[in-house]
Amino acid sequence: MKVYICFPEGRAKALTMSYDDGKIQDERLVEIFNRYGIRGTFNINYGKTVGEQKPPRIGRERIAELYRGHEVATHTLTHPTIARCPMTEVAEELLEDRKGLESLLGRPVRGHAYPNGSYSEEIKQLYRQLGVAYARVVTPVSDYELPEDPMEWHPTCHHSDPELMEKAKFFAEFKKRQYLKLMYVGGHSYEFDSGQNWEVIEKFCEYMGGREDIWYATNIEIIDYMEAARRLQFTADNSCVYNPSILSVWLLVEDRKYVEVKGGSLVDLTL
Repeated sequence: MKVYICFPEGRAKALTMSYDDGKIQDERLVEIFNRYGIRGTFNINYGKTVGEQKPPRIGRERIAELYRGHEVATHTLTHPTIARCPMTEVAEELLEDRKGLESLLGRPVRGHAYPNGSYSEEIKQLYRQLGVAYARVVTPVSDYELPEDPMEWHPTCHHSDPELMEKAKFFAEFKKRQYLKLMYVGGHSYEFDSGQNWEVIEKFCEYMGGREDIWYATNIEIIDYMEAARRLQFTADNSCVYNPSILSVWLLVEDRKYVEVKGGSLVDLTL
């Protein structure tokens, strides 16, 4: 029996966005995302959410409300180039950022974006031990694939990529459902002010939003969903599957029907 893992509702494509530093321009960016149904992850330096900053940053009192429906993730407490720091400082920068953000949100914060794109194999291992589920790097890889190593997650492109809309069109028109495809776009919201090009993200979101075949997700939702999919337990002939996770996982069975395997359920795929 042929079985394919799908994204939620049987989709085969996902779009996620990631924006760093929590600058005041996130207010406008979040409004654009919400208008078109785009969802993403915002990486915040808790230690820089008070005092004078140029450009200004989102204040602590605004974070929970502004980013509702999106993900807030860590970016270290003060944004150092961590590969140059002692490991005790690397650990403190992450943990204090997590603690601060979690105190505002009232829930675990498990995602990360490396500040200045700085990381190492030793830092990746440390972060795993400190509860980080994934970490985004800077260098783009235009392959529309899920990350092989979640602790070294490459975006598809920066929003300033001159081929952004060509890549968006390729992704939107891709129809081969035997693959799971992901488009991941990132950057900094203040770049739209400095470049005077807010129309770039407006055009992108208007074009990409509202598509029934795309799952609009945050970074952590993608990581958690694929982990739940990996934990599925199939019989040897794929006729039956047990889902030990709390999340539902969707399957395409024999190219003819989509099956939702709810958390904690045992499902006969022959029915």
